[in-house]
Amino acid sequence: MRRIAFINEKGGTCKTTLAVNTAAWLARDRGLEVLLVDLDTQGHAGKSLGLDVRTLPRNVFHLLTDPGVRLEDVIQPSAIEGLSVLPAYKEMADFPLVVAHDERRAHRLAERLAPAEAAGYDVIVFDAPPSMGITTRNILVAATEVVVPVALTYFALDGCAEVADTVRQVAETEGRPELRITKVVPTLYRRTSLATAILERLKAYFPDTLAATPLGYNVKVDEAQSHGKTIWEYAPSSTGAKMLGAIASEIYDGAPAKAKRGKKRVA
Repeated sequence: MRRIAFINEKGGTCKTTLAVNTAAWLARDRGLEVLLVDLDTQGHAGKSLGLDVRTLPRNVFHLLTDPGVRLEDVIQPSAIEGLSVLPAYKEMADFPLVVAHDERRAHRLAERLAPAEAAGYDVIVFDAPPSMGITTRNILVAATEVVVPVALTYFALDGCAEVADTVRQVAETEGRPELRITKVVPTLYRRTSLATAILERLKAYFPDTLAATPLGYNVKVDEAQSHGKTIWEYAPSSTGAKMLGAIASEIYDGAPAKAKRGKKRVA
């Protein structure tokens, strides 16, 4: 089971947009059973799929802090076949305090998600909060690969360096040699001299992992989120859908590959 984490300590990098639409693409285009795990207090991953996260009786916080709550008690279905959601909301702000004295606090998420593979999921996609605290460390311990969205702004490389250092540190200290950055995705791309210069620097720093397709601004992506839908449900023929599909293919297959198909579901 692949476990893909979308991480950047900076906000506004299109992290949730990429996580949600990649998870939806894997379910729709590759026919996989996907669990999208939201760990951000804003709950935007669930909201992007039409969930009213404010009214749910349980969310990922309860799974991580209450031994009596089971994975199946928290998972919510989505409108997309094969895509389920483990939602989050503002309670996650208390998670660092609740686990502060637990020596294995960084392993809470991995341990609580252990039944996911037995439940038949092929892929887990993590949407991380915009910080590098204990919640993100839990994600890194649970994940096998990391995708770093990078907004093409002046401080872009600083954020990348922080994430890369943290990934290496967790891989070493937690005995996770398989954990690595597999893709760096440029986002908020515009045809400006600054964006072009930053993109060139990213190519130099990440020659083997930089995505070939940058994510530029597309109004249909924003509109889809405002309607609680993925781009595939809202505007599947849009430029935004084409960009997100190419990026998702690079993340999962290694390169854009329109012809490749996944396994068929058994009815």
